[in-house]
Amino acid sequence: MKKFFETIKNIFTIEELRVRILTTLGFLIIFRVGSFVVLPGVNPDALDSQSGGVFGMIDMFLGGAFSRASVFALGIMPYISASIVLQLMTVAVPYFQKLQKEGDSGRKKISQITRVLTIGICLAQSIGYLSAYVPAEAINPALSPFMFKMSSMIILAAGTIFCMWLGEKITDKGIGNGISMLIMIGIIARFPGAILGEIVAKGAPQMLLVILEFVALFFIVLVTVALVQAVRRVPVSYAKQVVGNKVYGGQRQYIPLKVNASGVMPIIFAQSLMFLPAMLGGIWANDSDTAQYVVTTFSNIQSWQYNFTFATLIIVFTFFYTAITINPNQMADDMKRNGGFVPGIKPGKQTSEFLDTILSRITLPGSIFLAIIAILPAFAMIAGVEQNFAQFYGGTSLLIMVGVILDTLQQIESYLLMRHYEGMMSSGRIKGRTAAA
Repeated sequence: MKKFFETIKNIFTIEELRVRILTTLGFLIIFRVGSFVVLPGVNPDALDSQSGGVFGMIDMFLGGAFSRASVFALGIMPYISASIVLQLMTVAVPYFQKLQKEGDSGRKKISQITRVLTIGICLAQSIGYLSAYVPAEAINPALSPFMFKMSSMIILAAGTIFCMWLGEKITDKGIGNGISMLIMIGIIARFPGAILGEIVAKGAPQMLLVILEFVALFFIVLVTVALVQAVRRVPVSYAKQVVGNKVYGGQRQYIPLKVNASGVMPIIFAQSLMFLPAMLGGIWANDSDTAQYVVTTFSNIQSWQYNFTFATLIIVFTFFYTAITINPNQMADDMKRNGGFVPGIKPGKQTSEFLDTILSRITLPGSIFLAIIAILPAFAMIAGVEQNFAQFYGGTSLLIMVGVILDTLQQIESYLLMRHYEGMMSSGRIKGRTAAA
């Protein structure tokens, strides 16, 4: 405990780090305050509470801003959607592949295109949000429907742009990745309420059961941290080069291939597809018993059919996303160009095949563990845990929190080590998601 307080003291002793932490906290407070500002003309008491489905998942990421019809109701999600689209296009479209290879100028162009696409996605999503979530009885009758929708679309788009600006400012002036920070703070904001709801639901007679639930959650977090940090280090040697009177190279380095290189993206992709069976089955539910069975089965996240399909999709998307984000051929070419080679493996094609084989071998167990973590909330609910608290037993929320916290702690530790202070862990350095990038 003494070392913990000493580390906190060292953190606030470094002026730059102290300013960055306080700046980050200030921006996060602004984001949380904005999530309680309701759209003009909307009565929040008349809104339907959406605790499940896609609305519930989005509301979890936004810390309740979605269900309150806030000016930040769409939050940073349109920007994330635009980023995913651009990332996929850099793989499939030659123009974006060329931009990606142009260095800083190409990245700036991609960033500008992402911002423009964010506005378009935000306007499209705002129409769907106002139509599907905000009922007519929640709107001030003094406002015409057309004017309300037009003004609300502009406000929602402005709110998303402001959230995007907050995220970029946190990245530049604060600590950690700003966009990830905004998502994480929305998830954490619901954690105290989920804990309180679980304690109230169980009551004093079952307090021992609540303690066991927290112990189980602790071990699940440990396993998730291990999955996020797990890497397979591939040794790489560089040939010695004599330049003038000095010898360069000759050292051995490592390529850290992450066991879970795709992060939370497979869960997000799979989650979006899991709404389709119930949605399509609902069209013929009144005319077909099979369609009604599909609707009933895939609307219940505790059914084995739902969880088996969900886990299978996650495994498939993990291989797919890893394949489009990690290119063994490019890695082998870069190594060959820089005079590097894997000991015992010929440079070029054989190195590419060797890296591809390793990726396939480590992606399979990584995808299985990722699928298990994704379906753990369903098992928690079957075991009697309340739904709001069970969401923190796995899935996207837990992976995002673990990844963002590790990244932030890694940056703080870097500041401590640069100022010749001890790190935050005596047993070794903290490794975040970006440590092995």
